[in-house]
Amino acid sequence: MRHKEVSPVEITEHYLERITRLDARIGAYVTVTAESALEQARRAEARALAGDDTSPLLGVPIPIKDLNLVKDVPIHFGSATYEDFVAPVDDSVVERLRDAGTIMLGKTATPEFGLPCYTETSLSPPSRTPWDLSLSAGGSSGGAAAAVAAGLAPAAQGSDGAGSIRIPASVCGLFGVKPSRGRISFAPIIPDLAGLSTNGPIARTVADAAALLDVMAHNNPGDLYHAPPPELGSFGAYVGRDPGRLRIARYAEPLVPGAAVAPEVLAAYEHASAELTALGHEVVDIAPPFSPDMVPQFVTLWYAFACMHPVDLTKQDRLRPLTAWLRERGFATPAPDFLQAQSALQLATRLGLLVTDRYDAVLTPTVTQPPRPVGWFEDVDGPEETFERMKRFAAFPAIYNVSGQPAVNLPLYWTAEGLPIGVMLAGRFGDEGTLISVSSQVEAAMGGFWGERRPAVW
Repeated sequence: MRHKEVSPVEITEHYLERITRLDARIGAYVTVTAESALEQARRAEARALAGDDTSPLLGVPIPIKDLNLVKDVPIHFGSATYEDFVAPVDDSVVERLRDAGTIMLGKTATPEFGLPCYTETSLSPPSRTPWDLSLSAGGSSGGAAAAVAAGLAPAAQGSDGAGSIRIPASVCGLFGVKPSRGRISFAPIIPDLAGLSTNGPIARTVADAAALLDVMAHNNPGDLYHAPPPELGSFGAYVGRDPGRLRIARYAEPLVPGAAVAPEVLAAYEHASAELTALGHEVVDIAPPFSPDMVPQFVTLWYAFACMHPVDLTKQDRLRPLTAWLRERGFATPAPDFLQAQSALQLATRLGLLVTDRYDAVLTPTVTQPPRPVGWFEDVDGPEETFERMKRFAAFPAIYNVSGQPAVNLPLYWTAEGLPIGVMLAGRFGDEGTLISVSSQVEAAMGGFWGERRPAVW
């Protein structure tokens, strides 16, 4: 665009055409805002032609997840109970992206209230990983990840409350970043409360994710949490920077009782360990720094947060069975139980950080199994067993939502069947820079191959 070889309008038209042609099979978008996207593209083109705009994302289409407010655009929160609701304001992260000159193609699909780790709703087709359309794209940023992996967007905004960026990034073969707690504000309406959830980028390359994170990172008055700014002034400055010789801890034992790590996932974990060692880093086995005792405490919080979205009493029968089951337990949770669970999680975090802070990063699997078939989580006797399947599948990422540490999914491994399996690197609180630096180093050492891979549907 800077060399006037292609215009923002042409790029936007390109992606809108691909969405029209392919998305019925992918299930990435719940709302497409073609008319406003083209208007935004025309404004971006005028800025680009003026030649004095330095925004690195000027004219880049970035869809917004359907858990985030975009003024005057319908928002469903993945729920049929919000079918007629239009957002009254923008989330501040949406304002940041708009000010940077990005173009919103539409709203990407998310499961009901962002609660499940798979994206299957009553509103739109299931979100599928483009690597095998019989398999789920994960969740809750499943639509965002499916869009990027299928070439229906160059990168996307997502959010992560228990792995919701890293899980779909793993099953879609992408680089995803869950930033540190307090890095990106949820203002003006969405509360941060326990600080489990955060916005973050999903991209094909580390550089793209870093550029997106630079735009998204901000705070507003009233935010409960703040993260320190990057030492180098921007996250993009860490791309291509030698991280030095790092001490990286690793473990592959899931915290969730009954969870088992599949052989293909262990192969991905060992492959990542070997790659990091070959780059000169010291990779050290440790016992899991966090206790399985944290799981029931986290579940207590998850029950309660399932009740955060108000639902019209006349529309409660539209809730999906899992959501209704979670909310029933949430409304039955006494406030002291919630506070005691949060207190216990903070104590466990303090103890766990005494271990993880000795290392520059911690390596684990992202999820315990390869991508699951669409419908697999609900192909059980009831929502309680669905929830157990979710816990066992996503047994690793939620701990870093509890601790507030940054964590990324590295798309380093594909199975013999061509399915992506990611690994997770977590860092010290506030130190996304080291994660970006070492991720960029691994990406370069592997020839940047993960950004070049294309699924057949592409």
